[in-house]
Amino acid sequence: MRVKRTETRTPRIGWVAIYVAMAIVLMTVWFREAETGPLHRLRAGVQTLTAPISAAGEFTTRPVRGLVAWVTDLGVSRSQLDRLRLQNVELRATVAELEEARLENERLKALLKIAKTSDLDSIGARVIGRPANSWDGIITIDRGKRDGLAPGMPVIGPQGLLGQTVEVSRSSSKVRLITDQRSGVAAMVQRSRVEGVVRGSIDGRLTLDFVSVDTTVGPGDVVITSGMGGVFPKGIVIGEVVDVVSNPGALQQTINVRPSEDPSRLEEVLVLSEAVPDRPARGGE
Repeated sequence: MRVKRTETRTPRIGWVAIYVAMAIVLMTVWFREAETGPLHRLRAGVQTLTAPISAAGEFTTRPVRGLVAWVTDLGVSRSQLDRLRLQNVELRATVAELEEARLENERLKALLKIAKTSDLDSIGARVIGRPANSWDGIITIDRGKRDGLAPGMPVIGPQGLLGQTVEVSRSSSKVRLITDQRSGVAAMVQRSRVEGVVRGSIDGRLTLDFVSVDTTVGPGDVVITSGMGGVFPKGIVIGEVVDVVSNPGALQQTINVRPSEDPSRLEEVLVLSEAVPDRPARGGE
C-alpha cells in the first residue's frame, strides 16, 4: 500500500513577483551607489572574466558576418548597377536627341540665311529619297503641289545650288541635281565674269563648258549662276573651280568644278517658289 506524498510547490506567480522585486532592489542600489560600489565592482569583474570568451566569439563569427555583409552589399550593388545602366541609356538617348536638334537647328539657320540672301520666297523641304545608284542624279523631297511646288523650281542647300524640280506630285517632288548628266546651268566665274554652262556627267562631275581659251580662269574661282535663261536666279553659288586644262589647238578650256553641295549629306533643302520658268523644266537650260 502506497502512501501519497503531499508536495508543496510555490506558485509560479510568486516566483515572478520575487524576481521583479529583486530586480527593482538591485536597480535602486545600482543607481544610488557610487562607481566604486559593490554592484559596479561585481559587474566590472564579470566583464573582465568574460572578455576572452567575447573576443573569441567575435573572432570566430567575423568571417561569417563579413560574408553575409558582402552578399548583402553585392545584391545592393547589382541593383544599383542595373538602375545606373538604365539611367545611362536614358541619358544617352536624351543627349542624342538634343544633339540632333542642335544640328538640325544649325542646318535650318544656314538655309534661312540663304533664303534671305536670295530675297525670294522659299519653301523648306526634307530629303526623303536619294539616288539609287552613282549615275542617277535624282532625289525626292517631301513637298508637292499641295505646298505650292511646280516643275522647274530651283532647289538650293545651305552652301548653294542643288538642282530643280522636274516631277511634282501632290505630296512629293523629284529634284534633278546639277550633277546629273542631263542637267545644264547658265553660269559665270564670279571673279572674271566669264560666262559658260555648267554641265553634269554620268559620274557626277561638273564641268564649265563654252569658256574661251583667251579668258583667265584658275583653281579656286567661284562659279555662280548667271541668271541667263530665266531658270535660275543670278548669283547662287554652284561650286569652285578645281583645275583648268587647255589643250593645244582647242578653242575652249576644260574646266572642272567641285559642286558646293554634297547631295548624299543633305537632309533639308529650300525650294525657291518665286523663280518659276515660263516653260516646263527639262533638267536644265
